[in-house]
Amino acid sequence: MNRIVVNSKVSSDGTLRLSLPLGLSEANHDVRITVESLSSPKANSSSEWEVWVDEMAGSWEGTFERPAQGEFEERNPLS
Repeated sequence: MNRIVVNSKVSSDGTLRLSLPLGLSEANHDVRITVESLSSPKANSSSEWEVWVDEMAGSWEGTFERPAQGEFEERNPLS
């Protein structure tokens, strides 16, 4: 099955209704539907930002690696 992208609008009662004619060859097949909002996300208030930062603290599960930094270039003295 090919990927199909459909833009639709949620009705005033908060319900999204989809009708996708896929054809008889796709009958009785499983499908996956992903819903993504196309509107831009709202800006967080400073208190919401602080809550998000607090929730993220300590959640990293990995290692940090600092790559080699190279050599300093040799410069002539200024005086």
